Amino acid sequence: MKKHFAWLCTLFVMSQVYGQQPDKSLVRFVDPLIGTAKMGHTYPGATIPFGSIQLSPDTDTIPYAYQDKYNPEVYRYCAGYQYDDPTIVGFSHTHFSGTGHSDLGDFLMMPTIGELRLNPGTATDPDKGYRSRFSHDKELAEPAYYQVELLDYDIKAELTSSTRVGMHRYTFPETDQGHVILDLKSGIYPFEGKNVWTFLRIENDSLVTGYRQTQGWARTRTVYFALRFSKPFKSYGNKKYDDAQVYRGFWGRFDQSDNFPEIAGKEIRAYFDFDFQEGEAPLMAKMSISPVSTAGAIANMDMEMPHWDFDRVKNEGQQLWQDELSKIQVEMVDQNDMVNFYTSMYHAFLGPTVYMDADNTYRGLDQNVHMAKQFTNYTSFSLWDTYRALHPLFNIVQPERNSDMINSMLAHAEQSVHGMLPIWSHYANENWCMIGYHAVSVIADAMVKGVEGFDYQKGLDASIKTSNTLYFDGIDDYVNLGYVPEDKNSSSVSKTLEYAYDDWAISQMAAHLGNDSIASRYKERSKGFAHVYDSEIGFMRPKLSNGRWKEPFDPLDTHGQGFIEGNSWNYSLYVPHDPEALIQLMGGEKSFVSRLDSLFSMELPEKYFEKTEDITKEGIIGNYVHGNEPSHHVVYLYNWTNQPHKAQDKIRNILKTMYKNSPDGLGGNDDFGQMSAWYIFSALGFYPVAPGSTQYALGSPLVKSARIPLSNGKTFQVTTKNQGEDRAYVKAVYLNGKALKSPFIDHKDIIAGGVLEFHMDKKPAKTK
Repeated sequence: MKKHFAWLCTLFVMSQVYGQQPDKSLVRFVDPLIGTAKMGHTYPGATIPFGSIQLSPDTDTIPYAYQDKYNPEVYRYCAGYQYDDPTIVGFSHTHFSGTGHSDLGDFLMMPTIGELRLNPGTATDPDKGYRSRFSHDKELAEPAYYQVELLDYDIKAELTSSTRVGMHRYTFPETDQGHVILDLKSGIYPFEGKNVWTFLRIENDSLVTGYRQTQGWARTRTVYFALRFSKPFKSYGNKKYDDAQVYRGFWGRFDQSDNFPEIAGKEIRAYFDFDFQEGEAPLMAKMSISPVSTAGAIANMDMEMPHWDFDRVKNEGQQLWQDELSKIQVEMVDQNDMVNFYTSMYHAFLGPTVYMDADNTYRGLDQNVHMAKQFTNYTSFSLWDTYRALHPLFNIVQPERNSDMINSMLAHAEQSVHGMLPIWSHYANENWCMIGYHAVSVIADAMVKGVEGFDYQKGLDASIKTSNTLYFDGIDDYVNLGYVPEDKNSSSVSKTLEYAYDDWAISQMAAHLGNDSIASRYKERSKGFAHVYDSEIGFMRPKLSNGRWKEPFDPLDTHGQGFIEGNSWNYSLYVPHDPEALIQLMGGEKSFVSRLDSLFSMELPEKYFEKTEDITKEGIIGNYVHGNEPSHHVVYLYNWTNQPHKAQDKIRNILKTMYKNSPDGLGGNDDFGQMSAWYIFSALGFYPVAPGSTQYALGSPLVKSARIPLSNGKTFQVTTKNQGEDRAYVKAVYLNGKALKSPFIDHKDIIAGGVLEFHMDKKPAKTK
């Protein structure tokens, strides 16, 4: 009987082990620390998909007085955090992900104990300030959750967030000298004079409100806040740094630095004092932001987070991430690839970010308050980067959001003086960063792919207006001459090529709407790339307004040669909308393939690296620069030749070398999700070479299988046969059981649902 009972117990345990459902959590594969080292420019803190709040630690170690926009050290801190830094300054509530420029870092908070210090100190001498040492051994980053031990204070800090509210949980030791610093002076890209004005008001013994106005990358930006503590503070105070204004006239009649209920100035640091008993519950704090008012910030907090249940907020946030990550369900050969894939999904879904209060009000480009009617308003459009793959990815897995993003762009155009679509916009500002008018690409791609929810005609009209805004970046000469002349406008070749592509996108829109005259006009404009191609040397090069080529010319140099963030070797291959014409310009298919081969195999002399911003060779294979966007489509151009297999091993190499499961795992700035979107598409086995077209070029999938549940209720699947680390080449491809005769699929093939099946091999398939 005992043996029989023991056998039953063993059977029960085995049934529990083997009968359990496998862990379906995709959140566990996300590592927010990837990209936080070197030049990935990502942040590790707590945020939800597309959330307004990005609550993250800042480790900026640059002395404030020496910070300026030309300092390469400032460039390292675009996201506020560098993995190799030894100290944390505090936790601020707004961050860009992966950008090549910095801003934000609003409302930094830092818990401390002991002697009160209102200066952040430095990494070399942290004891003179409120910053703290920390160790990665006592740091944890997950989607919607961040935790770290502040070693100098023996304080455990935990962060989580909802859309507009960040929640802090601080576990203090026993002390009668507990403080929480609120630094309104601190910020990312904090050059002298960035703060225009700050205001702080003590509403009661646990609620604080205020705002911050800055003139950083955004010329005029105002963010309002409401801060609520879970228990009353016993005292409070502040320090103002614009002393010449503080202690004159009326305000000099009494001390504003101690328990004074409100204060205004350019640069303010406030503190709130608490006592803590041994074993006391952690101190909680909620920080809510608003683009409109402090009343809006309070209302956002009351609506989204009316309670103090930290774990509930964390769990709800991680469920939101699980829902978003589940929009592509993959199986990989290597578990590291699972981490890379879902971390890429995570980074791709960090922005653009929601920019409106819970009541749908927001501040517009005209600095007036607007109501978003029947759409969610978004901000932070890094369009020079994201039009290439991120927004096309959204058209498959986030069509409703992408429609709202387009409505946000159209609202931006309506609020613009000349009806111009955004170039690079954030927080009710246009910062005019980079080139092209790539919002038209986003609109065209959504339109031809049938994304609903925005006015197609309004999209075309706004695109035409934007393309004819003659004061913008050489468009007047481009319209009159067919190209941008270098003697009148720098980066002229890059601008000509990108305007040509954007004009093609407008022609696609017009054709889709049946406007043949507009389509014909813009298709003709889209041929402008030929004006800057020098057939004698075989490169795109800068041309002067008199029609002559600019001298001297070096196709490998990135400076003063008519290009931006690239050289002629890179940009000569930027004609994504007409590869056939490009191939003919370059002497035919044989010559073109040789050019592509050379791009990936050549060795650049050291002198060409000495001028780069980060002075490294990261993100580069030969002269192919994966760490920068103009090259992202290039490897897929082999598909327009009879040797598409030459793309396949290179794609696999890029997937494996430019993306790694480590803090320094990104081969360049993630650029608000574009690098990650490239990875997602390429791992699935197809890529949108020319957004505005419904065509995708096939590559070399990294997945064993992928399942994409579509918003129309159908499912698209990718499967691979004989997948492996040493099988980068595609032997055959089948769509719903039918062999494909060319290395392309159409968007309708995806949206209709079905199965794309790759047969992989160790050797290239035979070519014609």
